[in-house]
Amino acid sequence: MKRTNITLFALMLLAVFFSCTRNKISTAASPGVWVSRASLTGIGAFGAAASFTVNNLAYVGTGFNPLTPAQKLTTLFRYTPAVIPATTNGFDSADGTWAQMQAFPGQPRSNAVGFNIGNTGYIGSGLANDGATALADFYAYNPGANTWSLIDSLHAENTSYPRFDAVAFSFDTTAYVLTGTNGANYFGDVWRYSTTANAWIQQSNYPGNPRSGAIGFVYNNQGYLVTGHTPSNLWAVDSLCYDFWSFTPTGDSSTNAWTRHKDIYNTNSGSFDNGYTNLIRTKGSGFLILGQPGGDKAYITLGSNGNTDITSTWEYDFSSDLWTAKASFQGAPRASAISFTLTGTVPATPGVATTRGFIATGLNPGNTAAFADCYEFFPN
Repeated sequence: MKRTNITLFALMLLAVFFSCTRNKISTAASPGVWVSRASLTGIGAFGAAASFTVNNLAYVGTGFNPLTPAQKLTTLFRYTPAVIPATTNGFDSADGTWAQMQAFPGQPRSNAVGFNIGNTGYIGSGLANDGATALADFYAYNPGANTWSLIDSLHAENTSYPRFDAVAFSFDTTAYVLTGTNGANYFGDVWRYSTTANAWIQQSNYPGNPRSGAIGFVYNNQGYLVTGHTPSNLWAVDSLCYDFWSFTPTGDSSTNAWTRHKDIYNTNSGSFDNGYTNLIRTKGSGFLILGQPGGDKAYITLGSNGNTDITSTWEYDFSSDLWTAKASFQGAPRASAISFTLTGTVPATPGVATTRGFIATGLNPGNTAAFADCYEFFPN
């Protein structure tokens, strides 16, 4: 009788634990846990925004709210992460906070691109209020002063190169903007921004598919470009790109080096990509989680396959050039969400991840509703 009572009591404790935490934690057959963080509820729901990080704070600006489709956004918000206590493994820590900052001073827009160079953030390009006009202007944000300033637009001589759904690579002293579309054409051009000259300098084109809605991330002084939509039949399935590239900047447009990695689709008889059928996508999101016991990893999640929005999450191993399926995103399916990586040990003990990956906002299928939630991913 005693043993029976002890067993029942233990089961009751487990039931209480899971009933208290199921709204915060979602598990799946593949490893990983998505944990909800502070949402933008009360501030607003939107998608197709731009983001950058400065001094371990994330900034999210511009975007689109389907409730006001003819008026795109200029708002800017800052996310301050909460410290994760070592005793909680991150699951029950504070959520962090959002604060509204000085509004973006340019035209309202969505589908812009954001990046940082040092302690300055940048937002530019994008899609204007009319939903058809691509933009080429860029602005710099000073977080310390909470002010914006106009910088050089994306142009060369007398020709402007407006676009939306582009990708940016941010390095210590410079940044690159590449790919995107103006609604009629898809681009494979590459532009480097010089802070010294306050000018965009055109580089040699990248060798992969012209595309829009790709995912870009920077690791070990290399920029990585993956996924996206293309009108080309080359290296694509149903207009979704499966070619995957990395970029090593040199500052000299004639010597920038591109390396092609393994395709993210089952394009050959090798066993490494047999499970990659739901990795291709457009308007997905990506981030890094570094310092893991198994090595540094990149992650992509969310996006659209052209018909529906998807939630599958994949982990990229830089050392093996292979992808592994992880736990699907916990929240509602969406595309055009923002993502960011912040530093901080999770939890504060040796031998575990030293950066943190986040997803926030986004648009539902058909762009009829937006989201204000935010999630952090724990891959193991």
